[in-house]
Amino acid sequence: MRVLAAVSGGVDSAVAAARAVDAGHDVVAVHLALSRQPATLRMGARGCCTLEDAGDARRAADVLGIPFYVWDLAERFQADVIDDFVAEYEAGRTPNPCLRCNEKIKFSALLEKAVALGFDALCTGHYARLARDEQGRVQLHRAVDPAKDQSYVLGVLTADQLARAMFPLGESRKTEVRAEAAARGLAVAEKPDSHDICFVADGRTQHWLEQRLGQRPGHVVDEDGQVLGEHTGAYGFTVGQRKGLHLGTPAADGRPRYVLDVQPATGTVVVGSAERLDVDRIRALRPRWCGAAPVGAVDVLAQVRAHGAPVSATAEVVAGARGPEVAVRLHRPVRGVAPGQSVVLYDGSRVLGAATIASTSREP
Repeated sequence: MRVLAAVSGGVDSAVAAARAVDAGHDVVAVHLALSRQPATLRMGARGCCTLEDAGDARRAADVLGIPFYVWDLAERFQADVIDDFVAEYEAGRTPNPCLRCNEKIKFSALLEKAVALGFDALCTGHYARLARDEQGRVQLHRAVDPAKDQSYVLGVLTADQLARAMFPLGESRKTEVRAEAAARGLAVAEKPDSHDICFVADGRTQHWLEQRLGQRPGHVVDEDGQVLGEHTGAYGFTVGQRKGLHLGTPAADGRPRYVLDVQPATGTVVVGSAERLDVDRIRALRPRWCGAAPVGAVDVLAQVRAHGAPVSATAEVVAGARGPEVAVRLHRPVRGVAPGQSVVLYDGSRVLGAATIASTSREP
């Protein structure tokens, strides 16, 4: 097969490309330029898409003896990922930009261009597994290494996209991948993994948002509406947050308080006790299925964070005002689920699909 290998400049994508070569495929490496003004160097384990990363990707392709190209998708990344990220926080929601990048950039813009150029598959360094059922349909499963499993951020992929995907690292553990990279003479063998949000290189998300949205002062209040403190922008808070509240009045019981709600229209941030964060009902919009949508109420495992623990639940596709929605009933409460996050549904290790959380509640 003709395979396009997306190489980020890290160890995972380099080894994934190497394994595609070993499998006998005709492999071409491509590095995505996603920043209009890329930094020269990474900040340790933070950030990506720097000129240093591009150089590391090129050197990996040279070692593997495969062609290397840089494709500029900065404009698309700005519109579909960064602008979306800012708009979601401005609206009081908490987005997952990695999910959005996989949905809009890697397995939409990149894959579409690859297919148009005659490639059969897109190879990435994600830790996830692909399998086929009895009818030959491709399924997405969790990786063997639970600490590195990335199936959550791939839950937005459709069956057609999965049919053209390759995840060569799904059966491996990270220690094995680094050892293999070293044995192959890849200079990125010990390069730190990227963490946090790639386009917020210093990890200061609230400061980054303030630079783009400006200061919008408002109140921090308790559930009775009593003003406890002030803030410079409700967009800087997320449901479940404990740190950085700067409250002038301690709780009557002396216990910590957490963000319960963000109300961007009034600039109000509501705080309360940890117990008030427990929810067992989720309503989610814009479902995307890795195969056929489930029919009726089905027993699933629901996961609301990339590395969160899955919870047994019942999910059902229901009619919404703007199209199909997913109603999820968790069999035990989960704490601090924010609108804007994604709920990814599993059947054992198999990913069924994902949807964007619109609201949560707790059954009395």
